[in-house]
Amino acid sequence: MTLEVTTDPERLDVGLVHRWLSEDSYWALGRSREVMDRAVAGSLSFAALDDGRQVGYARVVTDGATFAWLCDVYVDRAARGRDVAKALVAAVDATLTELGVRRTLLATEDAHALYTPVGFEPLSDPHRWLIRTRNA
Repeated sequence: MTLEVTTDPERLDVGLVHRWLSEDSYWALGRSREVMDRAVAGSLSFAALDDGRQVGYARVVTDGATFAWLCDVYVDRAARGRDVAKALVAAVDATLTELGVRRTLLATEDAHALYTPVGFEPLSDPHRWLIRTRNA
């Protein structure tokens, strides 16, 4: 495997990412293509490519200066176990470090072991954080 991670939007297959997330992720099942397109347009996207074929994706919502939210990290089922997710997270970390972003949040149900090696940890003061959700 020759893995490359890029933020070049021309190399991102949004249709494939939409299919992965809307059909196979636990957090975005049923997400519409229109919503996916808007999310990609308003975010920094990372595509993991194996010999030019997209095998993974990560999305970062950020102001590029102080805050980021890492989300929609997904690896094609056929590419799992080959450190694609680690490469994506390392690329995200390097990019956000270069930008000087000091606070990055994420939510995960089952991938804590992926994120803790690059410094993610449970909220130290969870009572300070609030969330508002809406049924869309």
